[in-house]
Amino acid sequence: MFKTKSSFLFLLGLLVCLTGQVFADTKIGYVNAAKILEKVPHSDAARRILAKEFAPRDKKLVVMQKAQKKLEAKFTREAATMSAAGLKKLERAIRDKKREIKRAQDEFREDFNIRRNEELVKLQKAVVESIRQLGKDEKYDLILNDAGVVYYNKDTVDITNKVIEKLKSEFASQNKKITVI
Repeated sequence: MFKTKSSFLFLLGLLVCLTGQVFADTKIGYVNAAKILEKVPHSDAARRILAKEFAPRDKKLVVMQKAQKKLEAKFTREAATMSAAGLKKLERAIRDKKREIKRAQDEFREDFNIRRNEELVKLQKAVVESIRQLGKDEKYDLILNDAGVVYYNKDTVDITNKVIEKLKSEFASQNKKITVI
């Protein structure tokens, strides 16, 4: 909806200025969610946990890749002197090793992404809870992020029920004008 953070904040400021006294006592906060996720120690801790958890599998992949390179080096070195059957067997071994490595890499990447997403969800929940608690403690009426996502709002700024009632009355008045033939 908004292309930049500054245009969003400008429109939000304009809205506050134009509404005057209605929002005179309204306390609105802004949160840069990306900056929070980047700067909090939770992010580094999650990275360290993932690195420690996946280090053994990463080392195993490195060992597999070295074994493949040894086979390829042997092929390059001995191809001229090997029998046709020996060449075919070595080519098959190299091809099988490449498949095994690719399969292991794909599984590694998939498992890593799943775990990274789990850690990210935990971090996001902690951030949202912290923002909500801050909103309550410091008596904010509304806290938004740069994408316009509302993290916290008091019931006093929630006009959902008023909008529903207005739409219902508009719908009812429009349907009265329609006559059934």
